[in-house]
Amino acid sequence: MRHTLGVLVENKPGVLTHISGLISRRAFNIESIAAGYTEEPDTTRITIVVQADENELEQIVNQLSKLIDVIKIVDLTSKDSIQRDLALIKVKASAEFRSHIVDVVDIFRAKIVDVNRETMVIELSGEESKIDAFCEVLKDYGIIEIVRTGKIALSRGPIPAKEQ
Repeated sequence: MRHTLGVLVENKPGVLTHISGLISRRAFNIESIAAGYTEEPDTTRITIVVQADENELEQIVNQLSKLIDVIKIVDLTSKDSIQRDLALIKVKASAEFRSHIVDVVDIFRAKIVDVNRETMVIELSGEESKIDAFCEVLKDYGIIEIVRTGKIALSRGPIPAKEQ
């Protein structure tokens, strides 16, 4: 099963490397990892997506908990949470197809962030399945490049994840 872990850590150099190394050394595959600063300047929130059964997930959480810089780990898979990916997609956009691409962008509530004579760069955020579906439609026009952030997630409700 795919699990999304929200990990709060101290904002120090090398923490992300320690976390990713610990997981990969134990032969678990990280499907995505995203890190960024939080409302606290000395804290970083890392969102990790791993494919693991319950026993493997327990191993991962236990090993991460042993790291000095880890403050809190929350399995957001089983919690009420908001989970999003961000994608930038460069697509061929000749004059004859540009209006068609704009229509597709509008349907998916995406945003065109760059246009030139031959290409468009489109920004889309949402659930992984939405981005996958959008990319599938854009294949007809010719995708040149795609970059995705991987999943970021936050628990719902008034209580921050670090206090749960």
